[in-house]
Amino acid sequence: MNSSKSPIHIKFDNQQNPHAAFDLTPLEEIYGRDLWDQSPFEHHLVEFYIIIFIQEGRGFHTIDFTDYQFQAGTVFTIRKDQIHKFNRGRDVRGKLLLFTDDFLVSYLEKLETLKTLQLFNEILSIPKIQLSTIDLAQFNDAVDRIEKEYISVNDAYSLAIIRSELHILITSLFRRKSDTHSILNSRKYLREFIELQNLIERKCIDHKNVAFYASELGLSSKTLTNITKEVINKTAKQLIDDIATQQIKRLLINTEQSVKEIAYLSGFHETTNFYKYFKSFYK
Repeated sequence: MNSSKSPIHIKFDNQQNPHAAFDLTPLEEIYGRDLWDQSPFEHHLVEFYIIIFIQEGRGFHTIDFTDYQFQAGTVFTIRKDQIHKFNRGRDVRGKLLLFTDDFLVSYLEKLETLKTLQLFNEILSIPKIQLSTIDLAQFNDAVDRIEKEYISVNDAYSLAIIRSELHILITSLFRRKSDTHSILNSRKYLREFIELQNLIERKCIDHKNVAFYASELGLSSKTLTNITKEVINKTAKQLIDDIATQQIKRLLINTEQSVKEIAYLSGFHETTNFYKYFKSFYK
């Protein structure tokens, strides 16, 4: 897979099946050697969705600079444009399921698409799920069926079957998070919130004020804060600052650039203002 600096960007590049927007890789291959022309143990930003399924072993995985411990039955959901890295584990075995937006999301109804986006959205739910013994057995069976279709059968019907199996898998994970109250469910303004979040992620380096996003979406600043308060109990300004600091952290990964250069890339013309903005969240 292709990569670039600051941070490493990993594009979807299925060399085994170039026409498929889905791929499946054993975790043992990740832990056993360097992939993508870069070490998987460095921070990298992925341009596709990932489900990491731990079948055996212990360790921790880093997602958006937070370390999450894992064991057998742990599932991580990583969305497109999210930062993560692998860490050395002990006797780790499992599966890595990778897919693009088009493979799954474009084939779902609007409500199902919203659930999928919500499951993979780290602002709306934590990216870690710990399966029960029963759920683990069912998940193992589903992944085995997907692997059989992808590796052994691999005919004209396989990708459609995999898509259906993956949809069921994601819906099961969504139900698991709903049951444990670790996901926001049945919230008003969810679609509007995701639209705002996507806009902030694209524009926050240059724009950090609520009025700009209100104007772009044709809403008032008060309405934006009502939306964010309803969904995540934060103001629109707090959401902007949260996303902006994540983007700054991504820039800080690149040690080849000076703090002054990173400050400028982050939208600050004065380094002192950059320090004040960034450090204000860690008092």
